Parts: sequence; C-alpha cells; structure tokens
Amino acid sequence: MEIVTLNWEETIPVRHKVLWPDKPPSFCKVEGDESGRHYGVKIEGALVCVASVYIDAGSARLRKFATLEEFQNRGIGTALLQHMIEDSKSLHVKKFWFDARESAIEFYRRFGFSMEGGRFFKSEIAYFKMAKSLVA
Repeated sequence: MEIVTLNWEETIPVRHKVLWPDKPPSFCKVEGDESGRHYGVKIEGALVCVASVYIDAGSARLRKFATLEEFQNRGIGTALLQHMIEDSKSLHVKKFWFDARESAIEFYRRFGFSMEGGRFFKSEIAYFKMAKSLVA
C-alpha cells in the first residue's frame, strides 16, 4: 500500500465509480478542486482510494473520500484518513470536518469525530456534518 499525492483529475474515476456512478463524471468535480490537496492509495500501482482536503482559515474540509468496493474493509481508508489528519496538523489546521454519508458515521466515530447538527440530503443521500478539533 502506497499513499500518494494526486492532481484533482486523477481522483475523478474513483470518485465517480464509488460515490456517484449514476451521475456523469463531471458531477464528481467540486468547486475548489484546483486548489485542494488530493490524496490516493495505490495497491500494486493501481489507484484504489482517493480523498481531497480543502484548507481555509485554519479549517480543513474532507471531501470525496472513496475506496473501490473490492478494497473496502482492509484498512486502506483508515490509513489514508490518519495520514490526512497528520498532514493537516502539520499545516496548523485547527478543525477537520466533512459531510459524512449516514452509512459511514460509525467509521468516523472511531477516529473521534462527532456529528454537528441534523441529517440533510444531497441528491437523495442522507448526510451529517462531522468534525474534530486537531488542537490538543
């Protein structure tokens, strides 16, 4: 397993396949991609997991975290999330947050993230805002 940095265009195929397969690939691009920090995990040279972090005013927002289905539940997402949190700390980020799909809430709770606010929907999928302070 190798954690790598990517450009935003490299994230689109995995984002599309995992998160929004019923939408066009262009739906998977987000505002700010050009200035975001993009990460990936490669297994035997193949990109199997991607995520993007957007830093603004001491806050880091995680978006489009996706692992190919056949590579889920192998610790790949865990390793990448830990890497992104540590990278954000090194950049003096104070708060790390994201909109989590309801189906992933328990995964994020294991890392100390808490829900903020109530359920909301994006394209008929339920989400919750989750956050964690990175300041000791």
